[in-house]
Formats: sequence, C-alpha cells, structure tokens
Amino acid sequence: MNGKIYLDNNGTTPLDPNVLDVMIEELANGPRNPSSIHTFGQEGKKILTKARKTIADFFSLKPSDILFTSGGTEGLNLLIRGTSKGGHIIGSNIDHAAVYNTLEDLKEKGADVTYLPVHEYGAPEPEDLIKAIRPDTDLIVLSAANSETGVKLDMQRCASIAENRRIPLILDGVALLGKEPFTIPAGVSGMAFSSHKFHGPQGIGFIICRPSLKLTPLITGGGQEKGLRSGTENLPAIVGMAHALTLLNEDKIYAHLSYLRTRFEALIFRALPTTEINGTGPRLPSTSNLYFPNIDGESLLISLDMHGIAASHASACASGALEPSRTLLNMGYSKERASSSLRFSFSRFNTLDEVETAARTLISLITP
Repeated sequence: MNGKIYLDNNGTTPLDPNVLDVMIEELANGPRNPSSIHTFGQEGKKILTKARKTIADFFSLKPSDILFTSGGTEGLNLLIRGTSKGGHIIGSNIDHAAVYNTLEDLKEKGADVTYLPVHEYGAPEPEDLIKAIRPDTDLIVLSAANSETGVKLDMQRCASIAENRRIPLILDGVALLGKEPFTIPAGVSGMAFSSHKFHGPQGIGFIICRPSLKLTPLITGGGQEKGLRSGTENLPAIVGMAHALTLLNEDKIYAHLSYLRTRFEALIFRALPTTEINGTGPRLPSTSNLYFPNIDGESLLISLDMHGIAASHASACASGALEPSRTLLNMGYSKERASSSLRFSFSRFNTLDEVETAARTLISLITP
C-alpha cells in the first residue's frame, strides 16, 4: 500500500491477490450468462452452482439456502422488507444504517418498532429481548456483531428465544464473517453478508435464507435466484467471493488478528493510561474502538491520515460527514466521548510492524 498503514478493515478489506487471480481467470474465459441455454450460458450455470455450493458447504447448509445479492445493504433490505408484514418488529438502535434506517423507514410506513436497550455493554441482552416480545411481534432484527465496537451478540441465546416463540430472526452478519469462527444457530431465519468485508470483491454479497422464511422480492424481473433477486448474476464477483470464503478456514488468521489488537492496545494503554475501550462486552479480535479523553477525534483522524495511517471515526457507511457515532451515543456515552473516539480494525494482511508503528505514531500525536 505504498508505505501506508491501513487499519480500517471493518470499513472494507483489501482484495486478496488469490481472489483477484480467480476473478481474472473467470473474466478471461468469455461471456457466461447463467440464464442462457447455449453452451456459454450452461458453463456459467455450472460455475454459479459450484460457487453456491462452496458457500453452503462453508456454513454446513444446503445450496438452496444461499441467495446472491449486491452486498450487505441489499441483503438486509431483502431480508427485512421481504419478511415484514407491517406488525411489531424488535431491533436495536446501535445497528448499521442498513438495518437501522430500514427499520425507521418501515416505522414511518406504519410498522411498530421497539429498539432494545444496549448501554455500555455494547449489544442487546437476551433478557431484554424476552421482555420486548409481544403477541403481535412478527420479526426480530439484530446484528451478530457491532461494526464499530466489535461487541458480539449472544447469538445462541437470542436464536433460541426466537425459535421457541416461532418468530423470524434476521441477523446482520457483515461485521462478523472473516473476523472469528462461528456457527449459525438453528433459530436464525436469515443472515446477510458482504464479500468486501472478508477480502473479496466489492459489490457482491449473499444471504442465508432458511426454507421457513417466506420472502417477498424487492427486485422483480427475469426470475434469477429463485425469483427473489432478479438480474443477471455477477459471475466473476461471485467466483471471487466464494474463493475468498475458502481462505477463511485457517485458525491462524484469527489468532493473528487477536495478537495484533492485543499488542496495539498494550502499547496505547501503557503510554496513554486514560484511554478507554468503548463497549464492555466480548469483542471481535479485529476491532479496537478507543476513547481518548480531551482529544478531538476528527482532528486526530486527519493527523493520522497525514502520517499515512487509515482509521475510522464511525461506520464507513454512515455518511460522508464526520458526525459523532450514533452507535456510541445510543450506548449511553456522551457526545464528547463519541467525538473523542476512533476505531482501529485489523486484517490478516496487517503486520506487527505496522501495528506498532501506528501505535507509536498515535501516541506521539496525543502526547504533548
């Protein structure tokens, strides 16, 4: 990256060179529309089927459970809007804009939405989910992990609650995949993922849709993806995404992420002991969201960028403006704290030297 240090991997990740190779190979092999009946099209259909099976096998699911989308935002909209029948929905006000703004839009259209309390823990508690369920609750939408703080949801308990009450549970899995191993509980009805968060190409994603979840399509047309997401499939991107998923099967990846974050935070806390972690709940090993008292986060972010270090002030998809994080504010933190916080997120391509250099630079910018 031309000597620059990229620590905004929760925003997007660099494309794995191996993924690029398989995409180039697919692009070089001629036009392949999987919907066409001629030889070119049938070859494309076989490749599409293989990629779908690769993804399904990764999660120990059936290929029919996998639907391709353009990414996390479309996938979440399809799952939420395609499931909601206008009744009572339970969500959380710390979730990504793709979830939160969608729920707010449904609320404006007449849906009754309850947002679970979160507090400084950083994720909704199963006990609060139980309290919020009503006889007319017909959908629960939560995030498996928060993209800003990395705090994880207790997926197993929340899924069991939803399953026992026969309420569809939709999970935003975008921030989770590629950060640590996990299994999808039986009580999860649908889950959305985005390729560019785990070193695949941008503009492609997939959802997991259990057979029990009856979706209404948002995009109609030629009937691709079982009629739930019409439009010619982006075969090179799908091939790249499937290959990126196969590269996540090494435990050392996750150990590396944990090691980098532990070292980064150790250096910061030693030199800047007033620094605090945002979110007290268990976190993904890739994420360090830190509060620097009496420091203007926007100015610090710009200074880091001038030194060739990329970090984040909030979610990359929130807006182009640098506003205090809605997530941190809704966790109960003050506007001052939210404005004095930055997120650092790591990937398997980051090195120990990069992390130590970033920490030393950060310390030098804050220390008088």
